[in-house]
Amino acid sequence: MMVSNGGSVLRLFQWQWKNSLWFVCAATLVVVLHDVVGFSWLQLPTVPVAVIGGALGIFVSFRTNSAYDRWWEGRKLWGRMINTSRHFSSQILSYLPKEDRKPTEVQQALVRRHAAYVHALRSLLRLQDPFEDEDFLRMLPGDVDVWRHESNLTHALLAKQLDELVALHDAGTLDAFRLSDLDESLKHLLDIQGGCERIKKTPMPRGYGFIAERLILTFGILFPLSVVATISWFAIPISLIVCLAFGLISEAGRVLEDPFTMFYNGLPLTSISRMIEVNLEDRLGTPKDEQPDMIGVNEHGILM
Repeated sequence: MMVSNGGSVLRLFQWQWKNSLWFVCAATLVVVLHDVVGFSWLQLPTVPVAVIGGALGIFVSFRTNSAYDRWWEGRKLWGRMINTSRHFSSQILSYLPKEDRKPTEVQQALVRRHAAYVHALRSLLRLQDPFEDEDFLRMLPGDVDVWRHESNLTHALLAKQLDELVALHDAGTLDAFRLSDLDESLKHLLDIQGGCERIKKTPMPRGYGFIAERLILTFGILFPLSVVATISWFAIPISLIVCLAFGLISEAGRVLEDPFTMFYNGLPLTSISRMIEVNLEDRLGTPKDEQPDMIGVNEHGILM
């Protein structure tokens, strides 16, 4: 959400106070000059302004729809992350032999390293330091410092997974067909990671937002000029509502452009990654009281 749960129309005006102030001032100036000062010639035909408004609506809607496509693709990628993570853990626990029907240390390390991989990807997409994330540190087996020099931590974690699986195959613990299946799962994880990185590192062209912002501000002057002769002082609130609607559509596109932020519209990656961790710990037989809270929320009670 662009405003927190329980928000109101006033919160929208507070969020967009600069644009709201511009629209009110522009409309007030037009009304004062037309009705008070007597500049009766200060008006525009309605039809041309309506055409401009229609074109502006199409332009800002195109940007918002494109931004939503990015947001929805990010959610689909993390949906694939959930499914692939569950499948990978099931493969590890089914393909490799257990001891007394319990996961071996190797199986536990592989599964928990995968949970660490998910937490690391979540942190990196949010431009946070994984080595300051308690979820990542809790799930990473072995010495944490050996990973600090990696230029791509998540890729290094997957490479470590593959190295251990190949070693198990060479030792005769894992046959070639099952190794091939596990390799395919790791490939899917890399595809998911690559899709997320593409969204994160390829912002929409700045020209879309810049042009939309300037056109909306310009329309904030043209609209009251087209209606002042008809509705007089009512042009002020009507202009505010109409022009702010365009501004909010444009802002929706801006906040949806990056689905991995900590803003209200960002995907709840903390909750998703913790859910994956809990699912994997269930497969390992970890007691519930030793598992983290599955739901992550911020100070406003919003899923994060």
